[in-house]
Amino acid sequence: MTDSVKTRPLYRNIHVSQIVSYRLPPAGIVSILHRISGLLMFLLLPFVVWMLDSSLTSEISYDGFTNIFVAGVAGIPAVLIKLVVLGLLWAYLHHFIAGVRHLWMDATHSVSKAQGKSSALLTLGLSIALTVVLGAKLFGLY
Repeated sequence: MTDSVKTRPLYRNIHVSQIVSYRLPPAGIVSILHRISGLLMFLLLPFVVWMLDSSLTSEISYDGFTNIFVAGVAGIPAVLIKLVVLGLLWAYLHHFIAGVRHLWMDATHSVSKAQGKSSALLTLGLSIALTVVLGAKLFGLY
């Protein structure tokens, strides 16, 4: 009897130095971005509540709220505020679309590698496209 038994490769966790060269599949990217967008929305929740409060209190407060996007507030330029709102828009859109993706996968039991990749790419494409459209409206392009 010969010792021609193949040994299985040993997979270990990647090292910090390998992070740059590691190629994550689209589903993994969507998963990480889903977590990041949820954290971003959680951290910006006081800003969202402030925006809602200042836009609904009265007509005067609404005018002051819309003026922030033109002139800025407390030394913060309007462009920076628009960029924060754009990040919040992306976080909401990505988190919502990725959540719908997960619900669809759970409801239809479609967990194949090909469907996971295609739905992840669709999630990334839709969230970026909708962010670009709403960002163009935020920055006054239409």
